[in-house]
Order: sequence, then structure tokens, then C-alpha cells
Amino acid sequence: MDKMGVQAFSNLKRETPVDHTAQTNKFVQCVAQAITREVGRGWEVVVFQDDSANAFALPGKKIGVNTGLLEVAENQDQLATVIGHEIAHVLSHHANERVSQQMAVEAGLNALSAVADPQSVAGQQMMGLLGVGTKYGILMPYNRAQESEADILGLDLMAKAGFNPLESIQLWKNMKAAGGAESPEFLSTHPSHKTRTDDLIGHMSIALALRNKAHQRGKRPACR
Repeated sequence: MDKMGVQAFSNLKRETPVDHTAQTNKFVQCVAQAITREVGRGWEVVVFQDDSANAFALPGKKIGVNTGLLEVAENQDQLATVIGHEIAHVLSHHANERVSQQMAVEAGLNALSAVADPQSVAGQQMMGLLGVGTKYGILMPYNRAQESEADILGLDLMAKAGFNPLESIQLWKNMKAAGGAESPEFLSTHPSHKTRTDDLIGHMSIALALRNKAHQRGKRPACR
């Protein structure tokens, strides 16, 4: 899975313009590094010039953030919500589960070869399973259970790094406003915005306690 993640990330850097703006990269790197220090260093973080409000993390310690997300995530805490959520998918091995399921029903699929050729049908499908399907037009989002798990684990991660978990609620409100009308939850593989925010609110006391402990230990991110 790490090899697949590294290959997919290499493809993205080759085919998608990378944003080299110093101020933007300093901000994104500051937020991402504060969170990755909680799970182990060595993550590569790249800002892509893409108007979609999206970010992703891949096995192999790779993180991509689209410039469009910075129009929706209004501050460091909201960006930390998204990055924490995406890292949580990797830590929970969600992509592994999806690839394993796919390989179980499609005997003979060479996953690494597929992801090395992202323009092929198999390659597009594999990129979707890794969590970056929107780039290649085949969106295969994580299922509702995985999304909910990543929401809570991601909230804890950003809180442990010293970010304000209360901003996660506003972030998802911003996402809803940016995305327009949403399908009913039972027709979607993602939780509804109401379900998502209700779950976050239900976990907020735990997250706030983690943030307070982080502040006591001197973890006070100041990313601008």
C-alpha cells in the first residue's frame, strides 16, 4: 500500500500543477506538521493548484492539499480539521480495506501496475480506491462508517496538536455552503452534514479536553 501511495502521489505531482507560493506553503506546512508530529514525522506535504475544496492523505506518508480548500477552510483550525480527517483515513487503513475488497472481486488485478497508469480504466478505479478519485473523474468515496470514524479520530488528532476542535463545526458548515444541495444520506456514501456535525458535537467534550492538555504541554499552533 505504501508503494501504491507513493506512486499515486508521484503521478499527481507530474500531472497537476503544484503551487509554490511561499506564504501558502508556509501556512499549509505549519498546520500539517503540527498534526503529523502526533503520528510520526516524515510526511510529504504538497499544495496543488486545483480549485476543488479537497485534500487527501495516502499510504506512504503523503498529503495533498488543493488551493481551493483554502477558500473554504478559513483558518488554521479548520484546515487542521480536514488534514486530521484525511490522515485518520490512512491510520485506520481505510484505503487498504477498499483495495482488498476490490481485489477480492476482480481476480488478477495488478494494483501497482494499475495505479502506475492512472489514465487507464483500472488506474482510475485504483486512484479512486486510494481516495483521490475526484482527480480522475471516478469518485469512489469512503463509506459512511469510514467517514464517521475518520471524523472522530481526525478531531482527536487536531486537538492533540493544540488546534481548536470547535472550529470543525464551522468547517463543515462552510463545506455544505460551498457544495450546495446535498443528496439524502441514504443515497450517499458520506454522512449528511447534520449527522456529521451532530457526531462531532457529541464528541466535543473529549476533544476539548485533549486540546487543553496539549496547551498545558505548550502545543499552541500559530499558523497564518
